[in-house]
Amino acid sequence: MEVLRDMHLPPGFGFHPSDIELVSHYLKRKILGQKIEYDLIPEVDIYKHEPWDLPAKCNLPIKDNKWHFFASRDRKYPTGSRSNRATLAGYWKSTGKDRAIKLNKLTLGTKKTLVFHEGRPPSGRRTEWIMHEYYIDENGCKVSPDMKVLHC
Repeated sequence: MEVLRDMHLPPGFGFHPSDIELVSHYLKRKILGQKIEYDLIPEVDIYKHEPWDLPAKCNLPIKDNKWHFFASRDRKYPTGSRSNRATLAGYWKSTGKDRAIKLNKLTLGTKKTLVFHEGRPPSGRRTEWIMHEYYIDENGCKVSPDMKVLHC
């Protein structure tokens, strides 16, 4: 895979995939082990990093305030279904309703919005850092849905 981090890209270059493209192309290919031509979305254990450290983990040399990462789901308890979204400095808290990502009437996946809070619950302080988690629909991919793509 070719990494673009060290390349000089022309002015205006950007990476702005739609929700459908993130789920149906990038996430599905990653889960199935299929080739993704360019290493645009690195795999990062996102909960081992504070949100302000994430831009340095991005593979694209662009000045966007948006970054994409693949991450495996980290469970709070080994046999539980709750995700562990804590970092050393705080935690990501889900906000709003999960939204279905649909193509025509077929549900391809789900988009969840989270906000970073500094400190520990219940007294954490809300910050301006927002993350969107994308999950593939289990019917759309016949392998473990535990991989997700993150848009910070």
